[in-house]
Amino acid sequence: MDLFQKIIEREEKVAVVGLGYVGMPLAVAFAKEVDVIGFDVNKAKVDLYNNGIDVTNEVGNDALKASSCKFTYDEEELKKAKFFVVAVPTPTNKDNTPDLRPVIGASKTVGRNLSKGAIVVFESTVYPGVTEEVCIPLLEEESGLKCGIDFKIGYSPERINPGDRVHTLEKITKIVSGMDEETLEVVAKTYELIIEAGVYRAESIKVAEAAKLIENTQRDVNIAFVNELSMVFNKMGIDTRAVLDAAGTKWNFLKFNPGLVGGHCIGVDPFYLVHRAQEFGVEAKLVAAGRKINDGMAAFVAENVVKSLIKGDKKVKGAKVAILGLTFKENCPDTRNSKVFDIIKELKEYEIDVLPFDPVADKNELKEEYGISSLELNDIKNVDAVVFATSHSEFRELDAQSIKKFYGEGTPVLIDVKGLYNRKEFEKAGYVYFRL
Repeated sequence: MDLFQKIIEREEKVAVVGLGYVGMPLAVAFAKEVDVIGFDVNKAKVDLYNNGIDVTNEVGNDALKASSCKFTYDEEELKKAKFFVVAVPTPTNKDNTPDLRPVIGASKTVGRNLSKGAIVVFESTVYPGVTEEVCIPLLEEESGLKCGIDFKIGYSPERINPGDRVHTLEKITKIVSGMDEETLEVVAKTYELIIEAGVYRAESIKVAEAAKLIENTQRDVNIAFVNELSMVFNKMGIDTRAVLDAAGTKWNFLKFNPGLVGGHCIGVDPFYLVHRAQEFGVEAKLVAAGRKINDGMAAFVAENVVKSLIKGDKKVKGAKVAILGLTFKENCPDTRNSKVFDIIKELKEYEIDVLPFDPVADKNELKEEYGISSLELNDIKNVDAVVFATSHSEFRELDAQSIKKFYGEGTPVLIDVKGLYNRKEFEKAGYVYFRL
C-alpha cells in the first residue's frame, strides 16, 4: 500500500508546517478529506485558531471552528505525520537578498520529526535549487535519514491570493513536482483531493520553483511599466488612467494599473530571481529595473501629496494628512511589506502630521510591527489632505460629498492612489485631485 492510500484511509497523517495566509487555508482544506496536523511556532496564533478565530480572514471563523485539523505549536506532534507540507514565508533581508531563515528553520523542525517513508513538499516561494540544495541536506542532517532512500521530496508553489474570494485555493490550478515519478504521483494525487481546478505536473522541482518566481516577476515588470508611464504622463499633464482606458480597447493590450507594489509575493519574488541569476553570472537587468521603479512609487506619491497641498494653498509643515488604508492590498488584513508605510515615512520627513486608518488591518500588528496606532474613521477630521492608499470596499462606497466631512477649512486635497473615484466629479466639487 503506497503512502497516498494510507493517507486517504487515515492510517497516516498530513502535517502543514506554517499556518499563515498559505498554510492555514491549506490545512483546513486537507482536513475535510484526511487527518491533518497544523503546526506553527507562534503559540498565540495557534491559540486563536483553536478558539475558532481566523486572523487571516481567508477561511472565516465558522470554517475554522468546524475544521477537524489539529492545530499545535508542539513539534512532537509532527512525528505522527508522513506527508509534510512546508508553507513558511520567504522574505528578503534589508539588502534585498533572500532571507531563507524561515525555510531553514522549518526544514530543521521537520527533519527532527521525520520518519522513514515520509514525503516532504515545500510550498514556500524560493529560487530554483533551494529545495534540493538547501532543504534536503538539512532534512538529512536532522533526521539521520537519506533522501531518495528513506524519504522523498517534492515542491508545489503556493498560489494563494490573499483577500480574493473568487480565485480561492481550490479553484486555482496547482503546480506539483517530485524528485522522481513515484513521488510526483503521490504528491499530485494528494493535492487532487482538495484542488478542484486540478494539478499540473511539472517536469522537475527546479521547473516548479522557477515557474512560481516568474508568475510574480511578470506582474511586477508590467506594473513597473505603467508606473513609469504614470510618472511620465504626470509631467505632461495627462491622466494615466484615461490613457490606459483608451489603449485597453485594443484586444491584445494587457490591462495593468499603476500603484504601490507590496505584500509577500510580487514585491519580493523578483529579488529571489535577481539573486539567483547573479550567482550564475547573469544580470537580470529588466527585472531589477522594474523593482527599482516600483520601490520608488511611495516617494513619488508623497512628493505629489506635497505638491497638491501647495496647489491647494496649504502650508506643508504641520499639515494634517489622513492615510486611509495601510494593508498591501484591498480587503486583506496583511500589512507585510506594505509600501503605504513608506509614504508615511516620507511625509513625516516633511514634518507633516499623519493620521492613519485601516478598517481591516490588525491593530496589534500595526502597533508592534510599525509603531502605528490606527485611528477610527470618526477621528479623521479637520485634515488638509486625504490619501486613499488601499481600495477597501468600505472606501469604494464614499463619494465627493461624504469625503468632504474629513476636511477642515480651505480647498480639500485628495490623493487617489488606486484610482477609486471619478476625477471629474471631484474636480467639479472643488477638490485638488491627484491619482497615479
